[in-house]
Amino acid sequence: MPNNFLTREGYQKLQEELEYLRKVKRQEVANRLHEAMEGGELIENAEYEAAKNEQAFVEGRIQELEALLASAKIIEDDGRKKSDVIQIGSKVTIKEGNFEAETFTIVGAAEANPREGKISNESPIGKAILGHKAGDTVKVETPGGTYNVKILKVG
Repeated sequence: MPNNFLTREGYQKLQEELEYLRKVKRQEVANRLHEAMEGGELIENAEYEAAKNEQAFVEGRIQELEALLASAKIIEDDGRKKSDVIQIGSKVTIKEGNFEAETFTIVGAAEANPREGKISNESPIGKAILGHKAGDTVKVETPGGTYNVKILKVG
């Protein structure tokens, strides 16, 4: 993961998920496997198959999180004056045409969650507005077409 940016909060959330998977979920799956194996014939045991599939998912997610956290670059909010240029970690308010203004934070792809107001620096809007300032109008290119947004505020 070449550009793996995370806020301190995002890093902590992923760390907590990793600990949960390692300490709680692994044990739950192991218990399910043990119970399914006690059920007799494994070849036609649906519960055993489901538990094996869940085990594979859990182990895969653990590996993914370990790699993600090992290569993460933390975006620090150390109290310095905020830049007026949009960068990862910036809180931005934009407006497209006659639509209502939207405010969101630019984060790394691993932490993106549009419902929480966090968009990826790799998304079409994120890529387009990086490096710009309040007052700029920027062209956003998406697979569905191109449109302009006006940057109202950078915090």
